Amino acid sequence: MYINAIDNYSSAELINIFASHISPEAEITTDKWRVYIPLKNDFNITQIESNSGLNFKKLHTMIHQVKSWIRTTCSWVSKNHINRYFNEFCCRLNRSQSKNSIFNNLIKRMILGDKIYHKNLVCS
Repeated sequence: MYINAIDNYSSAELINIFASHISPEAEITTDKWRVYIPLKNDFNITQIESNSGLNFKKLHTMIHQVKSWIRTTCSWVSKNHINRYFNEFCCRLNRSQSKNSIFNNLIKRMILGDKIYHKNLVCS
C-alpha cells in the first residue's frame, strides 16, 4: 500500500502518484470519477460504478484504517508532516503483511553471512 497527500483533486495531482507507483502496463480498475478520464491516455484504466463503495470494499476498509490510525495515534497532524505519517502507516502495514517472509529472510541472511565469533563481539 502507498499513500500520498494531494493538494487538490485534479488529474494533474493524480498523475504524479500514477507515474511514480503504477506501471503503464498495469490493469487499473477505478470508480467513475471523471478525474481519471485524462489518465486513460497513459494508463490502462477500466471504470466501473462504485455502488456506494461496495465494489471497492478493500479500498474503503484501508481508508477507514488510515483515518482511525491518525485519529487515535496523533492528537494533531501538521500538513507539512502528513506524508511522514502516511509513510509510517504504510511501512507498518506492509511489514505486517510479510511477517512470515521477514523471519525467513533474516535466517537466510544469518546462514549465508560471514561467521562472527564471540571474541569479535566482546569489547576488550
